[in-house]
Amino acid sequence: MGEDIDDEVVTVLSTEECWAALRADEFGRLAYALGDEVGLVPVNYAVDDAGRDGPTLLFRTAEGSKLLGVLLHPQVVFEIDRYDEHEASSVIVRGRARRLEEDEAHRAEQLPLRPWVPTLKYDVVEIVPEQLSGRRFVLERPWLHARLDA
Repeated sequence: MGEDIDDEVVTVLSTEECWAALRADEFGRLAYALGDEVGLVPVNYAVDDAGRDGPTLLFRTAEGSKLLGVLLHPQVVFEIDRYDEHEASSVIVRGRARRLEEDEAHRAEQLPLRPWVPTLKYDVVEIVPEQLSGRRFVLERPWLHARLDA
């Protein structure tokens, strides 16, 4: 493949397509700052369409580095991606995270948002998007034929 990339190989997703992808998934990665380090952690999440200014993302967490990072430095990046043999897609949300106060945390109860592991996660965090972007890629992986079936 040369430097000229065909528009059919890389497609920029619209805002609506990004939200559709976020609604169709429930697992992503959260990047947050804590001191002079950047943490990157997997989280299960849900899209909350009941936000005052549009959709937001909610996730549950326990006390620890992730929550502390969000409280000290609310600017976060959240990412989901998918791929199969033919295409890949990625959606990135840049925004501000905040722990919901007790009177707001009930919003999570209206969503399919439950811990995947049997740990207590009392805190609900909301990510309010400031920037949303997504891409879809047509994959050409000629080396796949060389893989041995297990």
